[in-house]
Amino acid sequence: MQVLTDPADCGPVTLSLCQDVQAEAYDYPESFFDEKVWVPRRVEPDLDELASAIELLKSAKKPIIIAGGGVLYAEATADLANFAEKHGIPVVETQAGKSALPHSHPLNMGSVGVTGTSASNGLAEEADLVLAVGSRLQDFTTGSWALFKNDALKIIGLNVQPFDAGKHNGLAVICDARAGLNRMSGRLGGYKVDPSWTEKAKADKAEWLAAADKATATTNAALPSDAQVIGAVQRARGGSKTTLICAAGVLPGELHKLWQAEEPGGYHMEYGFSTMGYEVAGGSGVKLARPERDVIVMVGDGSYMMLNSEIASSIMLGAKFTIVLLDNAGYGCINRLQMETGGANFNNLLQDTHHVELPQIDLAAHAAAMGAVTRKVGSIPELEAALAETANEARTTVIVIDTHPLITTEAGGHWWDVAVPEVSERAEVKAAREGYEKALQSQRFG
Repeated sequence: MQVLTDPADCGPVTLSLCQDVQAEAYDYPESFFDEKVWVPRRVEPDLDELASAIELLKSAKKPIIIAGGGVLYAEATADLANFAEKHGIPVVETQAGKSALPHSHPLNMGSVGVTGTSASNGLAEEADLVLAVGSRLQDFTTGSWALFKNDALKIIGLNVQPFDAGKHNGLAVICDARAGLNRMSGRLGGYKVDPSWTEKAKADKAEWLAAADKATATTNAALPSDAQVIGAVQRARGGSKTTLICAAGVLPGELHKLWQAEEPGGYHMEYGFSTMGYEVAGGSGVKLARPERDVIVMVGDGSYMMLNSEIASSIMLGAKFTIVLLDNAGYGCINRLQMETGGANFNNLLQDTHHVELPQIDLAAHAAAMGAVTRKVGSIPELEAALAETANEARTTVIVIDTHPLITTEAGGHWWDVAVPEVSERAEVKAAREGYEKALQSQRFG
């Protein structure tokens, strides 16, 4: 329990008992079984660190807040909203921090970094101060440390973990997110950012929303994009009572940009390891933990094929959730990375594999064999209709739709440091390497 409730080192705990002792008796004292309430520790900020952070904030002209998973873990979402509103500072969200502010909040610019919105990334490029709250400032968040362009940039790392708080020569403020935000806000008093910066943020968000609406709009295309499928799910079943589950492939990036989470915990993304096969089991677990939620899993065919048997378990347990299964006939994400680094299409899409015969897998029939309610739809309007029709089904539902393996949302996004071979006979690789070396010059350290 000490590990489970530790704010910095929290995580799963495994208790292992040797087989030969599992049946043995032991006379434990009754006090061992007394009920005990464990309260997570809220670390208060050091006064000197806090004073230095206040000085940096008050001198900033273009500050932003990066909201990481620590905001959610500390149950500091309301405190974050109060801080941003009181001081007029726009907020951008990491994968783990998504839903820290409602999507509709005027100061929520959305996702940041490699899979960021144009609003968030545009502000990050200009920012002279980053207040990173509960964020590891990992590679995707910082655009491989090429996102920030302002030479005067300062970073405040508000984090319970010293290793993360002091990254890239940032000013470390070691504390709980809620405690830190409230103490900072109290010390800042009536400080407020120049209104022109706040208004620019709101205008940039409006521009991004128009681009996002275009990307997610309905279509009759035979093979819709992932973004268009996301739009259909959002329109049919999105809202404050929905929890969206995903983990691997192209979908995490598109969802980070485009999914409109309105409530803390309404976005559940396993992106620390991007574990293929997590989605179905994760959806079942979320439904068991939050039975009142409308749990929707979005998963690609490659990840679904790796682990899907929890469909049967969910039906047995009466833990109904909905799976939207996007079938692009292969590993679309890795195929795109292969192409972007100048490689020839090889062994990712089924059509590019060495094969005698291409498999014709009926994914709807496969799910039905495990007891699921299933639909195979042929268009975005059909998908929306199926989502509406099955909303009140008692059993886990799987809706399959074929999608395009190459189309991604053009708006937003940022370069990611994916190395390209230095030596190759392919002209495409040579061109990609030249672009890669040029992009490396934009990285900043410290």
